[in-house]
Amino acid sequence: MRYWLSNRVPPFHRVLIIESGSRDLVEDLLPGLYEIYGDAMQLHLVTCYAGAPSTLKADAKIWRVTDFPGSKGRRELLRQLRQQNYTVAGILCSGEPILLKWKWFLALGLSAKFFILNENGDYFWLDRGHRIDIRHFILFRLGLAGEGAVATIGRLLLFPFAIAYLAAFAIFVHLRRALSPTDMGPIK
Repeated sequence: MRYWLSNRVPPFHRVLIIESGSRDLVEDLLPGLYEIYGDAMQLHLVTCYAGAPSTLKADAKIWRVTDFPGSKGRRELLRQLRQQNYTVAGILCSGEPILLKWKWFLALGLSAKFFILNENGDYFWLDRGHRIDIRHFILFRLGLAGEGAVATIGRLLLFPFAIAYLAAFAIFVHLRRALSPTDMGPIK
C-alpha cells in the first residue's frame, strides 16, 4: 500500500478495480473513469463473477479469483498483479461480504494508491490525509455511527452482564437440582 503517507494522487495510467461488491457499482463507475481519463488509462479488473461488466472495454484484463484457489493461489495472483505495476487501485466496499479476504490481502500487498468506493458512489483515498473519513467509514460499517450507534453501544455494554446472569442462573439451577432429594417414588 504505497502512498499512505502522501496525499498526492498518481496518474491514472494503470488502474486495477477490485470488484468486491455488486456488479452494478462497477458498471456505473467505469464509464466515468473512461470519460475522465480516456485512452491513456489501462484498466484491469479483479472479480469473482463470471463474465465481464457491460461497460468494461474489450482490451481490459480480467483476473478471476476462482482461477487462484487457496493461499498459494492468492500469493500467485498477488505476484502476477505486482508485475503489472498499477499506479491506482480501487476497492468496492458495499457492505456485502464479496471478496472480503481478497480485497484486503491485495490492498496490503500491492504498491498502488487505493481508493474506496461505497454503495452510494462516494469514494475517498486510502491515505493518512483521509483518516477521518476512513475512521467514520469503519465505525459506520461496525454499526457504531449514525442512528444505530447508541443501541449498538448499549448492547455491547450489556453483553457481559447478560452472560454473567445466564451463567449464575445455570449454576443456581444445577446446584438446586444436585442438592434436592431425588425420591420421586415408583413410576406407574
